[in-house]
Amino acid sequence: MTSTLVKLRNGVDMPRLGLGTHKAQGTDVINAVRWALESGYKHIDTATIYKNEGDIAAALGDEVARDQIFITTKISPYEQGYDKAMAAAAESLDRLQVDHVDCMLVHWPGVARTKLDAAKNKEGRKGTWHALEDLHAAGKCRAIGVSNYTAAHLEDMKEYCNILPMVNQVEMHPFLPQTTLRRTCAEMGVQVVAYSPLGTGELLSNPVVQQIAKDTGRESSQVLLRWALQHDVSVIPKSVNRDRIHSNAALHDFCLSAEHMGMLDALECDHHFCWDSQSIA
Repeated sequence: MTSTLVKLRNGVDMPRLGLGTHKAQGTDVINAVRWALESGYKHIDTATIYKNEGDIAAALGDEVARDQIFITTKISPYEQGYDKAMAAAAESLDRLQVDHVDCMLVHWPGVARTKLDAAKNKEGRKGTWHALEDLHAAGKCRAIGVSNYTAAHLEDMKEYCNILPMVNQVEMHPFLPQTTLRRTCAEMGVQVVAYSPLGTGELLSNPVVQQIAKDTGRESSQVLLRWALQHDVSVIPKSVNRDRIHSNAALHDFCLSAEHMGMLDALECDHHFCWDSQSIA
């Protein structure tokens, strides 16, 4: 069985399961967070661009002790650059009603409304990263990292960072296992976190996934999440459905066999359901 926590390179313990909140606002996300807490989740993932940090603060309220919940947020492509990132982080903390977050990420390697091959992209993420380093030093975020960074983006960071990222949050599922990127992250001590780990209905209804679900007596979603965990990747499935949130939490009392893992690995087809950052300079 896998542990429910993973220790980041700087010693911070991060829950391996979190609740994704992309495109969830108002009552939907407030209820989702409360149901997640009720189901044992200890990690809530948000971002400035999701426009739901205030809703998440309302859901957490005063009933959840700050040290009992791990909060991740992200600086958006519209907030790239040192000064903008510092201001965005302060506003994010204010909306979340906390004095620090547990993890803060650069959401995207590019700058909004900028050509993909423009040098401005690197300058923007460089400035943003230096802001995150300073925020980390000031105790405003216990860990810092990136999202949607390719192996090339990570290697490029070695030229300008004082602290290597502790996390890289990327799209990952059996159709897109990110094998090369995961290898680079492992070599650099970067923990991979999978967003969209369930893909879409196309993946949930895949005959191989459904056969393994039948073999194990589990839901297709549990099979996909378990596959990621057994590849040493953390997961942040998004749901606003109480039953699915509860089901997605039941991951630590079973394992997939080597045969089942191999069957899922064989589904690789380099298919993105979300954004692909490969072309960003």
